Amino acid sequence: MQTSNIVVGLDIGTTKVCVVVAEKDEVGKLNILGHGRSVSEGLQRATVVNINKTVNAIRAAVADAERESSIRIKGVNVGISGAHVHCINSNSEISVNQSGVVNSSDIKRFLEKAKTNIRYLDIDHEIIHVIPQEFIVDDQEGVLDPIGMAGTTMRGSAYIVVGMKTKIRNIKQCVEKAGLSVNDMTFEPVASGLAVMKESERKSGVVIIDIGGGTTEVAIYIDGAIRFSEVIKVAANDVTHDVAFGVKALYEVAEDLKIKHGCAYIRDRSQDEEILIQGIEGRPQKSFLKSSLTLIIEARMMEIFELIRDSIKRSGYYEYLNAGAIITGGGSLIPGTDALSTEVLGLDVRTGYPEGISGGIKHSINNPMYATVMGLVAHSFEDRTEQHDFDAVGPRTERDAAAVGDGADEQTKNQSGKKIVDRLKDWWERL
Repeated sequence: MQTSNIVVGLDIGTTKVCVVVAEKDEVGKLNILGHGRSVSEGLQRATVVNINKTVNAIRAAVADAERESSIRIKGVNVGISGAHVHCINSNSEISVNQSGVVNSSDIKRFLEKAKTNIRYLDIDHEIIHVIPQEFIVDDQEGVLDPIGMAGTTMRGSAYIVVGMKTKIRNIKQCVEKAGLSVNDMTFEPVASGLAVMKESERKSGVVIIDIGGGTTEVAIYIDGAIRFSEVIKVAANDVTHDVAFGVKALYEVAEDLKIKHGCAYIRDRSQDEEILIQGIEGRPQKSFLKSSLTLIIEARMMEIFELIRDSIKRSGYYEYLNAGAIITGGGSLIPGTDALSTEVLGLDVRTGYPEGISGGIKHSINNPMYATVMGLVAHSFEDRTEQHDFDAVGPRTERDAAAVGDGADEQTKNQSGKKIVDRLKDWWERL
């Protein structure tokens, strides 16, 4: 096995940490070699609040992925999200090189100019991505990939993703303390879209909705390019807290109730029945109607989709979503979510599963909760194709003491970036 053809995605979420090791087959499909997942307790709303707990969760997930793939993981493409991340539209215009034919150097100069044109980037923030939206070569409008076109000037707009330096640095520190290097960072709403979107949907106009544990992420694609994104601070954990409050149960019991008996749409509940609920700290069991549980879940899920609807309408692109919406992430798995979202959003909705997977342990990650990490893997492959190989994996050996560190506490045992890349990637330039 040639390890130079292997990449690793790392999704550090509010409720879970996911790792996927993958390679590409001869037709460009993803072959999954290994995956790992662990409980995440060190983040709130996609922001690190406890370094040690986050490091332990990363180590546990990485260890599982290494065992399953028989590969030592060295570098990862890690996702970044949270309310601190925001996006800026920036215009740019340059003269085409002396040959009169647009090349990759022109694209880079165009995007560098877009970076220097933004007015709202202060010293507390840094740029994560610069993503072109469209190009105009001389008088030819609506160009998505101008390379090879003849012209004298090139103008257009770019979508610049920025985040708070301290919060990005905390993610980087967690990855490095876990003995890994950060090969790249990707805005998670973009990664989720890359994993679940079909090309026809990207061109027709679609909104990607990723309902995670701590945040809900929205990304809108029109005419093949991202046009709008937002991170909403209400998500699946809030549903669980509502259930815990409503039935007077522990959080873990409420989460189990949500998974086993939950429904997000009362009209999908054809018949009612009683559920026995475990009492807290030796207290007796009690019963609860499924219909009451559904009403609790539906109320919070309806709020989430109302916030999403408001976000889409603020963007100004609501009327252009010909392909409707794709809902993904662990929060999309609650039965009835698709029906409720269709009613609230007023759009055609489908549930998004990772696309473009050919083999390996495909069944293990064929789940919306793996959409983000699979998008991170796909992005890494595009980076390798367009730029150069990252140092992602190496021969399977025992991780040295410096990599593991002396701080691996009991939580890690029981549970089973290197400078942030600040260079433009051709793949993102052509997205």
